[in-house]
Amino acid sequence: MAVRKEFLGRGVAFPFRFDPASGGVAFSEYEENIRQSIAIILGTRPGERQMLPKFGCRVHELLFAPNTRVTSGLIAFHVETALRRWEPRIRVESVEAEPGSYGEMRVKVSYRIISTNTPQNLVFVLPNESRR
Repeated sequence: MAVRKEFLGRGVAFPFRFDPASGGVAFSEYEENIRQSIAIILGTRPGERQMLPKFGCRVHELLFAPNTRVTSGLIAFHVETALRRWEPRIRVESVEAEPGSYGEMRVKVSYRIISTNTPQNLVFVLPNESRR
């Protein structure tokens, strides 16, 4: 018996693109839709969306910050705060940020999809603009 996942959600794919098979707008579904939603939350600066000015993650305020443990802690805090506020389909289990060898910050988010109790991980790299 196939597992039904419709309740996890479906939306326009991010980044926006057209489906080559149908020629229509591409959509994402289920776990991929949640991953894309997380990417949108973390990639949006608060104030960027005129109709929802508090939406997003304050991590962008730290792009020029020193690559230290304090900055890592602030990044983890901002990521966790944003995800808890804006993505109700997940429960954030941990966020770890650590400096990379080229000045970037590597951020690992461990979360659980609430409705299926499925654990997931997402790693993203935050560049340090002051070292470019």
